[in-house]
Amino acid sequence: MKVLFVSLGCDKNLADSEAMLALLSDQGYEITNDEEEAEVAVINTCCFIHDAKEESIQTILELAEQKKTGRLQGIIVAGCLAERYQREIREELPEADVLVGTASWEHIAEAVADAANGRRGQYFEPLEHLPDSQGRRQRSGIGFSSYLKIAEGCDKHCTYCVIPSVRGSYRSIPMERLMKEAEYLAGQGVKELLLVAQETTMYGVDLYGKKCLPELLRQLCRIPEFTWIRVLYCYPEEITEELIQVMKEEEKICHYLDIPIQHASDTILKRMGRKTTKQELTERILRLRREIPDIVLRTTLITGFPGETEEEFAELFAFVDEMEFEHLGVFPYSLEEGTPAAKMDQQVPEEVKKERRDNIMALQQEITAMQAEERIGKEYQVLIEGLIPEEQQEGTPEEIERLCEEEGDLYVGRSYLDAPEIDGYLFVRSRRALMSGDSVRVRVIGASEYDLYGELIEER
Repeated sequence: MKVLFVSLGCDKNLADSEAMLALLSDQGYEITNDEEEAEVAVINTCCFIHDAKEESIQTILELAEQKKTGRLQGIIVAGCLAERYQREIREELPEADVLVGTASWEHIAEAVADAANGRRGQYFEPLEHLPDSQGRRQRSGIGFSSYLKIAEGCDKHCTYCVIPSVRGSYRSIPMERLMKEAEYLAGQGVKELLLVAQETTMYGVDLYGKKCLPELLRQLCRIPEFTWIRVLYCYPEEITEELIQVMKEEEKICHYLDIPIQHASDTILKRMGRKTTKQELTERILRLRREIPDIVLRTTLITGFPGETEEEFAELFAFVDEMEFEHLGVFPYSLEEGTPAAKMDQQVPEEVKKERRDNIMALQQEITAMQAEERIGKEYQVLIEGLIPEEQQEGTPEEIERLCEEEGDLYVGRSYLDAPEIDGYLFVRSRRALMSGDSVRVRVIGASEYDLYGELIEER
């Protein structure tokens, strides 16, 4: 039987999807990307913000058309949307045949059997349950990089966030399970391992009584196949001195941290339920840059949070200008029912939220462009992701066009500066044939707003 699998939302969702794919493959199901061939479709949904919820619903409705015209017999809705809106889906989306909750993806093969045989059903384990794929994953996406989800759920309870209600409390995945999964991924050719969770910095507190992310990183660095290990989603207030030391000592750990701060006004941070102040954020960022001078910092912000005044937005804008983050994403506040923030007074108009987002992104564009220019002439280790065919080189940006005029093939790669899927690239011209997954030394010779352009050092 052929199963279509659609994974929406974040990288944590993708890790769950790959675990489900492995379970289905072990049961003899064939995975297809062709909607017209599929007999059952699985949609691993997201509902973190309004746009993600709309995308999930639209995907269900679009696939439902295949039930009328194609071979599709059943649709399974898994993940956050199913967990959060179980009753509403049953009442308003009859197109969904089987529902699978966030802590219940171990039942995916049973769910597929139900859908294929015309049975409507649902699988909802308690949110405290921690599913186990027995270390197996069927990789589906990002070249020679892969995500390792080290924990599930969250205990922070930020006032704008639904994650605790759809993913449960913070549960660290036992270290032996993570090492087994990491070794499996290494055997599948993974060169870059990205550690993810709703919050990676608290790993181990619930299981071992202390923060064990540094210990986990040291063990992962012993796996010889990995070139890079990258850590995402670190709450700044939880970054320890031990974590900083491990990053300094272990060569495989990228000098890159994702530290979602959300805002810089003390008033807004308090209303958000965050555990830091502007002063503490400033001190932590300066400490990271002092201890690891070449560190790259990514963050995310929310504009238009309830009650955000022009003065508080100006404070955030000035903070971004001062801190000069290497990477930054901004989201207009999304009102999510059932959260404390949804009931707050002084909701900000949608156009104001978006205007403030655009203003910060314009500033960040200037910062990123300036930093890119400063990297010209510097050398970096680059992980090659693939060859760019000649026919796809036409119409490319000016710096790539300049590279295209030189001899050799054009490749796309990344240095430690950039995480896959969310950051930029480093394009490389090489007269020597390179393979995807190769790690090569490159000198930067050009830059655009978000990407770098380089030449192999060995060729000069």
